[in-house]
Amino acid sequence: MTALGGIAVGPLTSPVHAQAFPAKPIKILIGVPPGGTQDVLTRAIANYLRDSMGPIIIEHKSGANGNIAMEAAKAAEPDGHTLVLGTASMLAMNPHTYREVRFDSLKDYEPIVLGARFELAMNVHPDVPANTLAELIAWAKANPAKASFASYGAGTPSHFLGEMLNEAAGIKMTHVPYRGSAGARQDILGGQIPIFFDVVGGTVNHFRAGRVKVLATSGSTRSPFLPDVPTFVELGYPKVTATAWFSYLAPAKTPKAVVDRLNSEFNKAINSREVRQQLLTAGMYPVGGTRAELAQKIREDSAQWARVVKATGFVAS
Repeated sequence: MTALGGIAVGPLTSPVHAQAFPAKPIKILIGVPPGGTQDVLTRAIANYLRDSMGPIIIEHKSGANGNIAMEAAKAAEPDGHTLVLGTASMLAMNPHTYREVRFDSLKDYEPIVLGARFELAMNVHPDVPANTLAELIAWAKANPAKASFASYGAGTPSHFLGEMLNEAAGIKMTHVPYRGSAGARQDILGGQIPIFFDVVGGTVNHFRAGRVKVLATSGSTRSPFLPDVPTFVELGYPKVTATAWFSYLAPAKTPKAVVDRLNSEFNKAINSREVRQQLLTAGMYPVGGTRAELAQKIREDSAQWARVVKATGFVAS
């Protein structure tokens, strides 16, 4: 557990809780191990907000693709002092991939803000004899025993991007799930796994150093971080698209004045020059916006991924 920040200041009177907010350090739950892009985003926001909101504690509750963190946030006191970083996987995919999910992505939480979004990139180890997507597909067809791909978690955009390519290209790459990006990234750099659908931010430096080849990205248009790399759409696979995102939520019934204050403060951070620069450096696009926009994003992506999950037949164990 890591504490960031200074002294809590900035009073807010709530019609429900007649006390200053925040009255104690705010805790943000993250559903993956430390060291990933979720840390980068949350630490950047926490550092910016320490003067106006006081210390912000980051607590990692990894497991079950984020479900453990979501359940802990659902059970927390609805006073704004416990938040959760909700991902596209946790909010829009898990309800369709797990047989039992003990939370409702909209009913059990108050949306605060959409923090950042990002695309994924198809990383290939240099030893794989393929320099284009077409060559990779031909190699996978000719070498089914060797053709495996890593994801940063079963039931995530990283996983389903590989499955969508399998279906679209008529190949059968074997999925190898990891718990977060760090282990998968280490193994593709070491040659233990030939393919990894990584976030663009985790790809750029390794690509520039020649440690991986990047054959395609998952957005509808080219990534400004990898402008010379074509998209799957450009290469003839219009249905092979995926974007991921990070958001922040509070437990349901958190007072409106509190979540409105959180939305305002988080937007200030996300739109600040220093936080934007940190996110762009990490390969993320700062977003921000209203609480209603986040709720709509969850609804739209949930409907989209429900169709993909049903088509693959995947069920999380």
